[in-house]
Amino acid sequence: PTMAHSKALLVLENFIGGRFVPCSSYVDSYNPSTGDVYCRVPDSGKEEVEAAVKAAKDAFPTWSSKSPLERSQILNKLADLIEHDLEAFAQAESKDQGKTITFARTVDIPRAVHNFRFFASSILHHVTECTEMPAMGCVHYTSRAPVGVAGLISPWNLPLYLLTWKIAPAIACGNTVVAKPSEMTSVTAWMMCKLLEKAGVPPGVVNVVFGTGAKAGEALVCHPDVPLISFTGSTLTAQRITEKSAPHCKRLSLELGGKNPAIIFDDADLSQCIPTTVRSSFANQGEICLCTSRIFVQRGIYSEFVKRFVAEAKKWKTGNPSDPTIDVGALISKEHLEKVRSYVKKAQAEGARVLCGEGVDPLALPPGNQKGYFMLPTVIAEVKDESCCMQEEIFGPVTCVVAFDTEEEVIQRANGVKYGLAATVWSGNVGRVHRVAHRLQSGLVWTNCWLVRDLNLPFGGMKASGIGREGAKDSYEFFTEVKTITIKH
Repeated sequence: PTMAHSKALLVLENFIGGRFVPCSSYVDSYNPSTGDVYCRVPDSGKEEVEAAVKAAKDAFPTWSSKSPLERSQILNKLADLIEHDLEAFAQAESKDQGKTITFARTVDIPRAVHNFRFFASSILHHVTECTEMPAMGCVHYTSRAPVGVAGLISPWNLPLYLLTWKIAPAIACGNTVVAKPSEMTSVTAWMMCKLLEKAGVPPGVVNVVFGTGAKAGEALVCHPDVPLISFTGSTLTAQRITEKSAPHCKRLSLELGGKNPAIIFDDADLSQCIPTTVRSSFANQGEICLCTSRIFVQRGIYSEFVKRFVAEAKKWKTGNPSDPTIDVGALISKEHLEKVRSYVKKAQAEGARVLCGEGVDPLALPPGNQKGYFMLPTVIAEVKDESCCMQEEIFGPVTCVVAFDTEEEVIQRANGVKYGLAATVWSGNVGRVHRVAHRLQSGLVWTNCWLVRDLNLPFGGMKASGIGREGAKDSYEFFTEVKTITIKH
């Protein structure tokens, strides 16, 4: 690029040991709603990761010896600073990721703020265990200590939201961190780095290295001085992380994909169920690991459900993410848009019917967004359970609707995929709701609602959806080492 061209672009720098450090090479980051390059992201590798791990190791003794209360106050200060700049963060997240400004304002950035506040509070309330053996004259108790340097790798769909969901518990527990956001959505992480010193986070406690998974991520996972890795992303990458970290016996928390079913029984309250299921299918362009992508509807209400669901889906407006009236923004990249579209084509080739959206309805975009990566909410019917559209995670605004007859049958079919992250059950029968929830192979089951989260409770999946859980108690257990101490008196 010419000098004039590169001046206009935002150029990010790694944040290592409390300072911004330029990088020798960069990768382009696109604005998904226009298709233009708007940002240069460091293309970090071994060297940069080495420097960041060293800074984190050096900062560990002092940070880990602070009291939980001291760390808590710093986390709260950081939350206040992000909240103070909420609008700037929301604008940046929307531009960088393609999500609507409304979603960034109401979900992503408030949740990032809440993540810090939540762990700032929860760290003050953990207690350790103690047992006595009077006959042996012994008392046993446990103590918990931070582990060391945590490697945190976060994805592009909820950039600051999922990065802070890792950083907050890691540093609250007294660890130091080296974080690697997705190279496609690095801007809000870089903005957060600018606030760390003001919040009182000592140099080296939070280091952020930008770059690709293949280079920067790999270097972090393979580093012998990073004993734990928390990763959110694809099952394929997680397999690689598992292999690479095995020689070092690293502790892993892996939050992977989902192929999440919604099960709608004929006694469901459709006035609640339909708008919520449209939201659970298409929120954030369907780019949330918890989104619904398989909708099972009991045969008695199937045709009514489909008619109303499609009508509701068609009301969602797709367009410029910075327009506050828009419901669906741009998908993350050109490649990802092609991939999502290819699933719709495969479904059609297999004889399924596309009821609305891709290839069926016209997509009208504002002049400035013609080259953006947009797609209408798409509903597919008459898909076979063994179709790739019912088996693989599409991660876009596409959902499949099929009919079922009995409770027993739908449980088998809902469980018949390799994933097991989330499920929703819609029914007015409280006994059935409990019965079905118990039998679904799923880390989270919502009944008659979606995405209502209590951060106290475990979050994570079964089967190919991951390993480990995170939440108040679970994150504390993951980010600390427990020791049992026996005293004979």
